Amino acid sequence: MLVRTETAADHDAVRAVLIDAFDGPDEALLVDLIRQSDRFVPELSIVAEVDDTVVGHILFSYVDVVGEETHQVLSLAPLAVATAAQLSGVGRALVEEGLARCDRSDAPLVVLEGVPAYYPRFGFKPAADYHIDKPAHEIPDEAFMVYPLSSYDPKYRGRLVYPPAFHEANAIGP
Repeated sequence: MLVRTETAADHDAVRAVLIDAFDGPDEALLVDLIRQSDRFVPELSIVAEVDDTVVGHILFSYVDVVGEETHQVLSLAPLAVATAAQLSGVGRALVEEGLARCDRSDAPLVVLEGVPAYYPRFGFKPAADYHIDKPAHEIPDEAFMVYPLSSYDPKYRGRLVYPPAFHEANAIGP
């Protein structure tokens, strides 16, 4: 398996993986909208290839934590692995590579809404433990998590606010 930075030539393959993994186009639209926004970080859009075929994708982009101050943090959204490649280590490889790249950035932390049984193995903890509030009450507490990076500081606290791309893609609630 090869894990590398996404290129423009990968966009159609990434779209296919997203539609397959999420059983619909919403996450693919989200990725398209983030790519077009000022919140996109090209080196944090990562693909996994097996036999020269893209079988997975992960994206980290900027979102805000708004409290007494507004701080830019990273959001892991989405992680997708083609159905045929699931349970083969592709997701793990993408998350590990992505978090390593995030840690080399100056971002303080990564937030996500994800499967509570999956992400804690990588070091994600409940966001409430870090005083990061959910962007919507409907999100289960256990699904809203934080991964502190090397430049984490406890001053990063407040409510997570998603940029317009997330709302436009209908990927999140109000």
